[in-house]
Amino acid sequence: MFTRLAAAPEELTGLAKLWDQFDTAFLTNGRWQLYFKGLLKTLELAAGAVILGIVIGIIIAIIKVSAQQSRDNGKHNLVLMIAEKICNLYLTIIRGTPVMLQLLIIYGGVFVSMTDGTLAGIVGFGINSGAYVAEIIRAGIQSIDRGQTEAGRSLGLTSGMTMRLIIMPQAIRNILPALFNEFITLLKETSVAGYIAVNEVVKMANGIKAKIFNIMPLMITAVFYLIMVIGLTQLQKVIERRLHESDRR
Repeated sequence: MFTRLAAAPEELTGLAKLWDQFDTAFLTNGRWQLYFKGLLKTLELAAGAVILGIVIGIIIAIIKVSAQQSRDNGKHNLVLMIAEKICNLYLTIIRGTPVMLQLLIIYGGVFVSMTDGTLAGIVGFGINSGAYVAEIIRAGIQSIDRGQTEAGRSLGLTSGMTMRLIIMPQAIRNILPALFNEFITLLKETSVAGYIAVNEVVKMANGIKAKIFNIMPLMITAVFYLIMVIGLTQLQKVIERRLHESDRR
């Protein structure tokens, strides 16, 4: 008991130091505004990249599935074959190279005249994410029984309508967990966007860290990311629960 009492002042001193570091890193001189400014930029990057990645992923997945179905039916559509080759080349390059290297190439080669790398970041992260989203969606589409497609065609629906109204809604249920995992990964990957002149939250935190000479800004940023990831995970659970409820009706 005496040992614990004797250690209490030291514990209080440690907590006081921790609070002082937090105060200096977050509250002093209104530095909290820099964190939230960087956080908004991070969310802007992630949201733009997610939208672009989904568009790219859907297009590539449909091309690959259509090409496979064409071969299965004994047909050889030259346009589909060429498009599939291009898609496979894209997937090989994007999945085989680091995302930061892709960002540097896009920013330095395409958006070199821009001082703000936000657009380059959205394009770079979107192109990178699209490669993974494409494979997720392709697997989801192919997990649906072919009888569903034949049933849609027998009802007079076109291939596009069958895909949009029958196949995709069922595929989304199957791929939702994998898609959310990709979105969470993408959100965390935006932490390297500072290398292409994007003032996202990690770059802001590093700037504050350089001024106060302790790691508290990085710890605060880690908490921000943890909160965002937990929020996305909870959103995924809510959506999955509602989909299951709608299936029971």
